[in-house]
Amino acid sequence: MNSKKNVQELKKKIQELESKLKDPSVYNTPEKLKQVSQEYNQAKDKLRNIEGMKELEKRIKSTKGMIENEEDPDMIKMAEKELEQLQAQKQNLEQKIRKEKHQDAELDKKNVIMEIRAGAGGDESTLFAKDLFRMYSRFAEEKGWKCKIINSHPTDIGGFKEIIFEVQGKGAYALLKNESGVHRVQRVPETEKSGRVHTSASSVVVLPKAKPVDIKINPKDLKIDTFRSSGPGGQNLQKNDTAVRITHQPTNTVVACQDERSQPQNKEKALEILRSRLLAEKQRKKREKREEKRLSHIKSGDRSEKIRTYNFPQNRLTDHRINKSWHNLEAILEGNLNNVVEKLREIELNELKD
Repeated sequence: MNSKKNVQELKKKIQELESKLKDPSVYNTPEKLKQVSQEYNQAKDKLRNIEGMKELEKRIKSTKGMIENEEDPDMIKMAEKELEQLQAQKQNLEQKIRKEKHQDAELDKKNVIMEIRAGAGGDESTLFAKDLFRMYSRFAEEKGWKCKIINSHPTDIGGFKEIIFEVQGKGAYALLKNESGVHRVQRVPETEKSGRVHTSASSVVVLPKAKPVDIKINPKDLKIDTFRSSGPGGQNLQKNDTAVRITHQPTNTVVACQDERSQPQNKEKALEILRSRLLAEKQRKKREKREEKRLSHIKSGDRSEKIRTYNFPQNRLTDHRINKSWHNLEAILEGNLNNVVEKLREIELNELKD
């Protein structure tokens, strides 16, 4: 199942991670410690599976040889029973690996809910959030996908404090899932008279859109509030309480939706987002318990992790996870994102190979 080279590379990676865990700059920083520990556990689990399969295959071969060469009927009977047990263990391990890979493949087929939020940088970060939304929506259009806004909080200057939207299309999650994280922009804002370059950031979260069958929610766990929808500056857009806020009390997950015209429509959209967030969290916890929890190059989709810089003065986009830059920033922001996402997908698929 796995080559000798893969095992050697895995052992080398484990040694490197063990060294990092002893580094004061890592174990004194909770976020770094958590990340390195998770990568270490992932690598150890993967190696354990590889070596476990190798050992099972070795014992099966030895037991078969014993059955062929043994003359004592009692010994043959014992060996046959042991062989049956070993083959069952091998089948269970293979089933486990196939099931995990199948679950990932099924997730890749799902539609996407994307959440973009302005971060550090004030008004400039809200404008950058708008630019990111335009980039993804135009990319979706190029792919023949449908893009629909679910909820948004626009600003007076034309940006977004937050925008949540759905992308519908074949392979949407497979290509967009690696966009999760902090996106940083370096440019001269339109309001900057001195021409000084500012740095600001927006976070992107990519969720596989969950169906009711994927996540079952007990209605008793929900706290539902209604309020009037608001636009830029906080002014009320409607006289009635059409906006909906849902709190999933067991996880304290809060979702609000106000863009639809009626309360039932906003409630349904809010539930869609809630299900998708809960599904993403469920998958995250699963990945922590198995070997494919975190890739070595394309790391987590944690919204707190800086993954990319958009440098306008140098017309450069850099993805920090794979240490690669592209020098056609303007075209990328207009939706020509395919080379970037395909490169990330290629690396991901290579790392998932045995």
